[in-house]
Amino acid sequence: MTNTGADATIKTGSFRSWIRPLTSAAFLSTAALLSSTSLAQSAEDENIIKSYGYSFYGELDYPEDYTHFDYVNPDAPKGGEISIPFVGTLDSMNPYNGKGRAHLFSVYPYESLLGEAPSAGVPADKYGQSYCLLCESLEYPEDKSWVIFHMRPEAKFSDGTPVTAHDIAFSHNLMLDQGLKSYAEAVRKRIPKVEVIDDHTIKFYFADGISRRSLIEQVGGVPAWSKKWFEETGQQLSDTWIEGPPGSGPYIIDEIDLSRRIVLKRNPDYWGKDLPFNVGRNNFDTIRLEIFADDTASFEAFKAGEYTFRSEGDSKKWATGYDFPKVEAGTVKLEELPDGSPPTPSGIVFNLASPELQDKRVREALALAFNFEWSNESLLNDLFERRASYTQDTPLMATGKPEGAELAFLQNLGDVVPEELLTQDVYVPAKSDPRRLYDRRNARLAADLLEAAGYLVGDDGKRVGPDGKPFTLEFLFSSSSTPTTRAVMENYVANLEKLGVNVKFDAVDTAQYTSRERDRDYDLRVGSYAAYLGTGTGLAQYYGSEAASYSLFNPAGLASPLVDAIIAVSLLADNREDEVTALTALDRALRYEFFMIPLWYNPDHWVAYYDQYDHPETIPPYALGYLDFWWYDAEKAKKLRDAGALR
Repeated sequence: MTNTGADATIKTGSFRSWIRPLTSAAFLSTAALLSSTSLAQSAEDENIIKSYGYSFYGELDYPEDYTHFDYVNPDAPKGGEISIPFVGTLDSMNPYNGKGRAHLFSVYPYESLLGEAPSAGVPADKYGQSYCLLCESLEYPEDKSWVIFHMRPEAKFSDGTPVTAHDIAFSHNLMLDQGLKSYAEAVRKRIPKVEVIDDHTIKFYFADGISRRSLIEQVGGVPAWSKKWFEETGQQLSDTWIEGPPGSGPYIIDEIDLSRRIVLKRNPDYWGKDLPFNVGRNNFDTIRLEIFADDTASFEAFKAGEYTFRSEGDSKKWATGYDFPKVEAGTVKLEELPDGSPPTPSGIVFNLASPELQDKRVREALALAFNFEWSNESLLNDLFERRASYTQDTPLMATGKPEGAELAFLQNLGDVVPEELLTQDVYVPAKSDPRRLYDRRNARLAADLLEAAGYLVGDDGKRVGPDGKPFTLEFLFSSSSTPTTRAVMENYVANLEKLGVNVKFDAVDTAQYTSRERDRDYDLRVGSYAAYLGTGTGLAQYYGSEAASYSLFNPAGLASPLVDAIIAVSLLADNREDEVTALTALDRALRYEFFMIPLWYNPDHWVAYYDQYDHPETIPPYALGYLDFWWYDAEKAKKLRDAGALR
């Protein structure tokens, strides 16, 4: 699949990163947490923990007096510009209400108590750790029934007004009242009350009888919006705005033309520029986004020097397209940098509400028609690996039959666990013959499954369902996808048609695609779920039944009592070992439910850029960081411009 990075859009408010999944419940041991932490200082009451950051298990790797994150260059120069592409259409700068299509840049101006809004995903070298940004400290009891944030009085919005606890409370309530329904319903019942103690102190209360997972991170990640701006302008979060409220972050939006470009400018008066949290980061004076209708135009513009950094997701381009003179001359630099994040669980998503897709045998049959090995060799230049797991290549990846702690965990869940989950190997995609697109062995297996499900071949070679109607599926596809991805999907459709399935391959523009995606107006589409490295309340938003009928994070509409039970049980793990056991079982269960056909992944970042940028020698595992901690080399840039390599 294509990389996200610069091409990422926030289409439905899906701005929470995989590292911070966002729901409730029961099991495992409940021993006291945080009994030994070098980072946390006990207040006068020994049961109250006060700290400069937060992790659920109470461990922070950076000390309180840290001067910068380990992976940054603290001496990185400030200045220059980096420019990147976006392919598709945009019509909003408000990603928080599920209306319109907004780019990731729309959230850049906003910070939160624990790191940048809207997901406290910093630092990029530590999993599950958050450090204070708008706050200077936080305190909470051992049972995590509430949290108090003490805010930095020097924090200011870009218009010069102070960021106060009143703004945080307003923003939190606005998200609940006017934000995404799935977000609001998940959060409201768990965070029943927020209290402003004074201008720079805010307290959040958490509901009794629920897991404390993700709650402190959740409130710590609320974007800080100016209450004054909303009151003076009369704007609502439910509006589709272009110019939004001022933020408190290092960048402000300098130019917006949603048909051409968006420009971010570093705020010279940024209040937090000298914080250890920000040392070596936010190095570019300007970050420019250039908007293109299709990837062909985008790539030609890169070769011409109209923008300067490209995160490549098209294997054909990576293998054969970068042979133009600027690469040969060293003007454009190519790098493959390691990606330590779990691969995004991308695939061909089934709409489980479609009558034809209710039977899992049908879904498994359709998967057998996808020949990854042929596609990889013939169309993808043999550069990808096949994804099997939702936690691919991590310690949470299920293998073989459940054993030991995982088996005991599943057995303790009772009747909700089907017997075959306990006795059969975890699902792994079938291998196909790379020499021919239509693998006859897999086709026979697929035909057997379809016939067992009542989908029989008629005299015309087309299948009809148990109701006597033609077996017809609609495959929704975005025209902004790469030509290579389109070719793979068209060949997959050809295999389905050989099986007697009538498929309408509907390639539409990004605006139509976004609308139909939200309405679940499809049987199949290429999509993705959230990868995870830990448990959290977000798992239920992505994989749970509670909001399956409308959650924008759950495109298949998965509603599984088995998955619900595992998520619920995982949330009260009080040590990492138990958490890993539960989440390995979750991977096994998700693969058993079979709601998407796994596609492929790239274990590296492919990047091409004009040789005027530098980055730390070691890239942290959870972020490529080219807009964050890379920097501009003015001397190299001058040489490029003197040579006429850039426009």
